[in-house]
Amino acid sequence: MRRILTLLFIGLTLSAAAQTAGTKYVEKYRDAAIKQMNDTGVPASIILGAAMHESGCGTSKIARYLNNHFGIKGRNSSKKIRSSYKGYESVELCYADFITVLKSHRQFSKLFTKYSHYDYRNWALGIQRGGYAADKLWSRRVLGLINKYHLYQYDNRPADYVELAGYDKPIGPLVSRKKKANYYHVKKGDTLSGIAEKFNTTAKVLRHKNHLKTTHLQRGQKLKI
Repeated sequence: MRRILTLLFIGLTLSAAAQTAGTKYVEKYRDAAIKQMNDTGVPASIILGAAMHESGCGTSKIARYLNNHFGIKGRNSSKKIRSSYKGYESVELCYADFITVLKSHRQFSKLFTKYSHYDYRNWALGIQRGGYAADKLWSRRVLGLINKYHLYQYDNRPADYVELAGYDKPIGPLVSRKKKANYYHVKKGDTLSGIAEKFNTTAKVLRHKNHLKTTHLQRGQKLKI
């Protein structure tokens, strides 16, 4: 019973910390997202929601050291981290590069003329269908964040805009059926921090998910991601 209460307390603490991190992220970067929306037509809610999902609300290693909030691959000159991810002088430049990626690929570029800057739902689905992420629930996760933090309020909707019933909610439940856990099998030379970077998370989160007492890993060990 004591262990259950302890785990419950830890879970509530982590949930509260995540909520706080999300709120701070929005406050810090909403103006940059709105500027990109006004310049390019990509909804500010999509920029923020995707960045929050992929960077762990700015807490991932590549976000902290490289200002990379989208997992974009490329060169970097950082002396603090060895990574195959691209480095940016600012998060604003990373936002701009994310939009450049969308514009430069045909499967995404059509979204710019097909959907308005406040049709965040179809933008999320369009990016998903275009093969942006391997995660089949990517759009649902992004839509979940958009609705959790009411990011659609930054999309500069017309004064006479009428929201369709249920449009401001994700498609069905965030996970419509019991989700199978994703696992990673430790390979020779793997480190916990390296695996965390590969899956855009943190070593602390992996330790909590897998109830690890140390960061020491064994070859063949199965980790829940």
